[in-house]
Amino acid sequence: MKVMFSKRVSDSGSDNRNAAPRTKSQKRPRRPKWEGILAVVVALTLCGAVAQAQQPARISRIGILITSSASSQSARVETFRQRLRELGHVEGKNIFIEIRYADGKRERLSDLAADLVQLKVDVIVSAGGTATLAAKKSSATIPIVFPFAADPVGTGVVSSLARPGGNITGLSLMAPDLDGKRLELLKDASPKIARVAFLWELGGLRGNLALTEMEAAAKVVGVKLQSFEVRNLDDIERAFTRAKRDGAQALITTPNPVINAQQRQVLEFAAKNRLPAMYPTSEFVGGLMSYGPSYTDSWRRAADFVDKILKGAKPADLPVEQPTKFEFLVNLKSAKQIGVTVPPNVLARADRVIR
Repeated sequence: MKVMFSKRVSDSGSDNRNAAPRTKSQKRPRRPKWEGILAVVVALTLCGAVAQAQQPARISRIGILITSSASSQSARVETFRQRLRELGHVEGKNIFIEIRYADGKRERLSDLAADLVQLKVDVIVSAGGTATLAAKKSSATIPIVFPFAADPVGTGVVSSLARPGGNITGLSLMAPDLDGKRLELLKDASPKIARVAFLWELGGLRGNLALTEMEAAAKVVGVKLQSFEVRNLDDIERAFTRAKRDGAQALITTPNPVINAQQRQVLEFAAKNRLPAMYPTSEFVGGLMSYGPSYTDSWRRAADFVDKILKGAKPADLPVEQPTKFEFLVNLKSAKQIGVTVPPNVLARADRVIR
């Protein structure tokens, strides 16, 4: 029987029967060195990309410096938080918020501002001119946003409204004839008043401008203005005593962190002495009336500034904005308590009436 064996053929088709067998000493051809290096580079690159993808997003830290108390500012701060959430900044996820309250004690602001700087916050939100100046003194590099300031240019907070310069920007509360408008509304609501107690900030950022403006408005509406300067908490009690002694028939206040921090006492004094009162902010909701720029809206807009800064914008390039929303509030519950009947023409002008 004849056994047939198949022929082993190479790739080229030639007969390999005569090829010498490979010995143990012979090694396979080595790959070029560059192939190994390339493989290592590719591996390291892929590992780096995976590691980078696994790293958590950077968490920004926002500091808030407030001259007055938590109770007087809680609604505003919550509006600020809500707007940040709408813009994609969520506490505990990609931002932390550190809040410091001075509770009306301005001498604490420098230390509180320094504390925020020590925490290395990415931006400071400073409520009010005094708080902003304290923040400015503490840092010339950390971006600072003020939700409101009476006169940011005149007080040296910014160089100009259009070009703030430096590390600060925000929203101004400058609006012509606000004091005159408040006094006019108070007189319209209670036409018989002739003597009005005026609580204002002595030595504040605006100097005596608040008193000068209110005195001019008093002449126009035909009332006698009783001036009571306030610098600290003790001044408020002394002002109450003098106002009662001098026969004040109504009360009006300016935006003032010290007065805001003592909101409850101010409201109680007006109610106990049956005084029609006009306040500059709607936070004095227990009072008869308030008229002024919407601080809640200003805080909401301040969140937009913070959002831009966290995304790389520089405060110097963000113009200071003016108030666009004003609120006139009338509280008929308070009116009934002090025996005042608010005329229909005044109620018709109100943005909100509490019944």
